[in-house]
Amino acid sequence: QVQLVESGGGLVQAGGSLRLSCAASGRTFNNYVMGWFRQAPGKEREFVASIRWSGGTTSYADSVKGRFTISRDNAKNTMYLQMNSLKPEDTAVYYCNARFLVVGTQYWGQGTQVTVSS
Repeated sequence: QVQLVESGGGLVQAGGSLRLSCAASGRTFNNYVMGWFRQAPGKEREFVASIRWSGGTTSYADSVKGRFTISRDNAKNTMYLQMNSLKPEDTAVYYCNARFLVVGTQYWGQGTQVTVSS
């Protein structure tokens, strides 16, 4: 059973930084793409960034390019999202996601709240 546990959310002022972590367990993730999604109040969940566990290829939403960096530590089975130059519009619940490349099965964490004050 795949488990994803996020941490690192909180309240920060605009222009500040936060680092989110996602601890993954339950299997090896070599054939997975890991990602971050977010959902603001009244809005649909949206893609933020992803990283291929094997090889490290990354992808970002245009709204976070140049400000956010996704990375992973294979030894710790942990994925990170370094968020710099945060804006009030980054306020959302951030979810960790794991997608199995072979059949597309997806897993989600419970989410962590990020609030950016102006």
